[in-house]
Amino acid sequence: MIEVKRQAMGRALLFDIDGTLADTDPLHREAFHRVFAARGHVVDDERFKRELQGFSNVSIGERFLPDESPERRLAILGEKEAIFRDLVAGQIAPIPGLIALLDRADGAGIPMVAVTNAPRLNAELLLSGLGITERFKAIVIGDELPHGKPHPLPYQEGLRFVGASAPASIAFEDSRSGVQSAAAAGIPTIGLRTTLSHADLVAAGAVASAGAFDDPELLAHLAAAMAW
Repeated sequence: MIEVKRQAMGRALLFDIDGTLADTDPLHREAFHRVFAARGHVVDDERFKRELQGFSNVSIGERFLPDESPERRLAILGEKEAIFRDLVAGQIAPIPGLIALLDRADGAGIPMVAVTNAPRLNAELLLSGLGITERFKAIVIGDELPHGKPHPLPYQEGLRFVGASAPASIAFEDSRSGVQSAAAAGIPTIGLRTTLSHADLVAAGAVASAGAFDDPELLAHLAAAMAW
């Protein structure tokens, strides 16, 4: 499929987007609060981490809007996403060390995939805002699959797109549901501590955690795992 990338012996890097490539989770929490507060749901930091962060809009609608029709849930969550896009405009900045890491992977011929439960419009907005859309061989959207995170299918699809092996690859995630998804797909997963603690991420299945992509221990681990 992509001959040069296949020379990397089945290795790949797979990235969640929100909270992993850019620290956008506080803006998502605010957008959820604005939409759900009028419907009796107070979305504070703990509730966001526990019940919203990393979950697909389908599952969020089922949990928070059980009395609404599927069509109405879609409209309400669409309102939330529009609020988020307004909030994030002009505020998209990469997690420290991200661009250097992507440069290193490109130079080593390691394919990269974005795997997210965010709507495609959000995913494309953030990747474009970071200026890294072309870095990724595929963007996997959980809501466009039969199952989103925490099911392993999104990460399995990411591996399939680039012909990569799960044990030889590494995933980066910041949410419990995302870590669970990648780990269930058999991918060693690094948790980014943008919102959750090291203990929370490891409990969800991460093999390690890092505060940012320029963490020396993370870089040493990647150098060994990716053979660059």
